[in-house]
Amino acid sequence: MTDHKAQRLQHVAELLNAVGRDTETKILSTLEEANPNLASQIREKMFTFDDLTLIDIRQMQVLLKELDPELLVLSLKTASDAVKELIFSSMSRRATDGMKDDLENLGPRRREDVEAAQMKIVQTARKMIDEGKIVILGADTV
Repeated sequence: MTDHKAQRLQHVAELLNAVGRDTETKILSTLEEANPNLASQIREKMFTFDDLTLIDIRQMQVLLKELDPELLVLSLKTASDAVKELIFSSMSRRATDGMKDDLENLGPRRREDVEAAQMKIVQTARKMIDEGKIVILGADTV
């Protein structure tokens, strides 16, 4: 994908993030019918791994139950402190200690493997958001 196309996709994603959930859903549904690949690319740009911080602790606990622990550890390799803090605060002390140990002992990993793990988590989160199983904090929440 060219940088120009990536920028255009990011702009579209930002616009859709700024509209209400209903409008976003309608636009993406229509786009999905016309061009599923493009709709998928925009969705990936709309909710990033760092956006997990838009999920509160209780919602994060629901998400964590659906994730493979090894995938989660790998995804945390390059995660921001804010994402790590949210995830660890959503877990028991014992689970957090174990996860931190696993992370420290992980060793070097290819960036693309870490990014793939993060994308799988984002896809799981996005699916759960779409299904109403978790809610992100934002304009549509009260």
